[in-house]
Amino acid sequence: MPRTAAATPRLATLLGPAFVAAVAYVDPGNVAANLTAGARYGYLLLWVLVAANAMAILVQYLSAKLGVVTGRSLPELLGERLRTPSRRAFWMQAEVMAVATDVAEVIGGAIALHLLFGLPLFVGGLITGVVSMVILSVHSRRGQRTFEFVVVSLLAIITVGFLCGLLFTGIAPGDAAAGLVPRFQGTDTVLLAASMLGATVMPHAIYLHSALSRGRHGKVEPGPRLDRVMRATRWDVAGGLFVAGSVNIGMLLLAASALRDTPGTDTIEGAHAAISDALGPAVAMVFAIGLLASGLASTAVGSAAGAEIMAGLLHIRVRPFIRRVVVMIPALILLAVGVDPTFALVLSQVVLSMCIPFAVIPLVRMTADARVMGDRRNAPIVTAAAWLTAGLIIVLNVALVWLTVTGAA
Repeated sequence: MPRTAAATPRLATLLGPAFVAAVAYVDPGNVAANLTAGARYGYLLLWVLVAANAMAILVQYLSAKLGVVTGRSLPELLGERLRTPSRRAFWMQAEVMAVATDVAEVIGGAIALHLLFGLPLFVGGLITGVVSMVILSVHSRRGQRTFEFVVVSLLAIITVGFLCGLLFTGIAPGDAAAGLVPRFQGTDTVLLAASMLGATVMPHAIYLHSALSRGRHGKVEPGPRLDRVMRATRWDVAGGLFVAGSVNIGMLLLAASALRDTPGTDTIEGAHAAISDALGPAVAMVFAIGLLASGLASTAVGSAAGAEIMAGLLHIRVRPFIRRVVVMIPALILLAVGVDPTFALVLSQVVLSMCIPFAVIPLVRMTADARVMGDRRNAPIVTAAAWLTAGLIIVLNVALVWLTVTGAA
């Protein structure tokens, strides 16, 4: 009997979930950290982004594999295994993470609208929240494939917006190569490195990716189809994280080559002004458009992650519109009272850093457990690499929290 297209889908048609998760890796928090690192220290911390992207590829692949093999998301599996008090406590920290994620992303969108149109930050944040509701409605009304198309389109805009400046500046190849050698220059570079890593491995992306893979493929039984889906998943994760990694590295290269030692580049608004002065207003406008796409896409993805976390841990599904309104309130309050947006971004990254272990540790344990994964459990070398990755992430994020709280940097 001939194989049908439905029975043997083309590899390209299986791609998509990782590109949605990759949006979390190019959110406004990443923009602030990468531009600051490049403007202050040139190519010194380039190695951090390369290492962080390698870690992200491993972690996101494990999340996707968990969803495909078990037919469950990470929040669902945790919800099934935790007792009620532990499950509710786990949800509370995850909900704090979701709010912190939304703060960074709504503020990023607000800053972009302020740069493009001069809108007050509060109005820009409100518009960002409303547009993200429209994007989320695509998921509920048109399904995951259409949602993936919309988010990946925004990812394309982000890529162009943040990388186009490289066409108008010269990169020093020798200095860039030297930046691949791990080293620091004082406490401030340790803080920046921890911030860059913390902004790369985002906990909500770990929760969501397992759900996206489950939603796209369902539970795939052992056999040729599982082999094909896992092969597609590896390509999906490699492709999505390659794009996100290229954008992050490109931002640091842009700042190192065009903004080095320029005053005011420790804020997104200052970096935008410096880009305009160094490369022209057209490049600065494209950068602001990329920032707007980053805020819109990442806040929609963050809201989808929050909904999945609530459904998995509390067994409650809330309409996206209601959840979107409730979760964006803290960000709007911060904008309304005039809190410095850069400070709010830094604070949100600290909160996210504290939540990373709650996502990474259960992920590594479950994907290494034969009772959960069957013969698709991690190979010993993969488990060792995953625990090493988890340990490095946790140690650097503890350093980030400590240095931020004590003001040692």
